[in-house]
Amino acid sequence: MKSIRTAWGLAGLGAVASLLLAAAPSLAADGRPVPGYWEATNKATLLVSTSKTERRCLVAADISKFLNNPSPKHYTCTYPQHHVGDGQIKLKGSCATKEGQVADVTATGVYSPTSFHLDLAMSTRLSGLPLSATGSTDAHRLGDTCPADAIRSDEAKAEQDKSGGGGR
Repeated sequence: MKSIRTAWGLAGLGAVASLLLAAAPSLAADGRPVPGYWEATNKATLLVSTSKTERRCLVAADISKFLNNPSPKHYTCTYPQHHVGDGQIKLKGSCATKEGQVADVTATGVYSPTSFHLDLAMSTRLSGLPLSATGSTDAHRLGDTCPADAIRSDEAKAEQDKSGGGGR
């Protein structure tokens, strides 16, 4: 069962990646996503389909992390083929767990300062058997200010503490 959970986690890469959307405010000029309060719907299919919608406060560090190397917390990902520009994102590489399970990952999508869409495909082998999964993320910006109780990354929490409360 652990192998299935590991593969499921890799299939969820697209979901996690969408939550990492961010770019420095100066990047808004070139059409990249901007910090603020975002809503993302993540869908994944691996044997069964799931869907989850989440609202989250994103800061520039979150977006920058996604654009430079999107990796879920418990995985290490590398993307030898990595293109972000002109409103498009294309990634091709692999992600590995701490236990050494590796999955090939391909992701393509489009973005603007206020929206993001990513399609993800992953393939791996478990006990010698091929396994594949797909995922997608659709996200849109809800506004500049985040509610005080919004979900935040560690970076967003630190920024909130510096500013003395709610908002970004």
